[in-house]
Amino acid sequence: MSDYLIPVFDLGGVFIDWSPLNLYRNVFDSEEEAVWFVENVYSGLWNLEFDAGKHYADGIAELCAKFPAYTNQIKAYDDRWLETIAGVFDGTIAIHEELIAQDLPTFAITNYSKEKFQLTLEKYEFLQKFDGILVSGQEKLVKPDYRIYHRFLERYSLDASSCVFIDDSYPNVVAADHIGMKAVHFENPEQLREDLIELGLPLGAK
Repeated sequence: MSDYLIPVFDLGGVFIDWSPLNLYRNVFDSEEEAVWFVENVYSGLWNLEFDAGKHYADGIAELCAKFPAYTNQIKAYDDRWLETIAGVFDGTIAIHEELIAQDLPTFAITNYSKEKFQLTLEKYEFLQKFDGILVSGQEKLVKPDYRIYHRFLERYSLDASSCVFIDDSYPNVVAADHIGMKAVHFENPEQLREDLIELGLPLGAK
């Protein structure tokens, strides 16, 4: 398909500045309250259930039953979900645009709720420019489960050795490396550009 490694990106934390704190800083009056809520009521494991395909209505109802005093704040995670996104990383989008300009196909594997991915897709035009995006909530598999990487390769008829996978989560990077992809642990767009140039991708130095 390409003389270059084919880039396969994560979205949240690489392109999208996402965090539940972005929302809960708007919901609560103080940083301390927002942090306490995220650490003690909201949890990453709860969110991962949505990424794995659980419907928001079900997950919200379950957590409200567990923490009834925080019903309104929990429901905000559904009703005001787009506020979890503070913006995008322009440097990563610039890298993506350069790769597209070189006629390089680009893909993504993302841990994302099926419901909320559709909202995000409608809001951010750059997501339309990928040649394919595998969404965990649609597949009912989440990174770093090896099966989601294999499903991606099968879906788009790619060999692991022809791809470079980019993610801000180290366990996800390790899993991609394990199945035979080149893998880059994302820290910031400047570091990503340097790493991809070292791997021979057609990017200009900044």
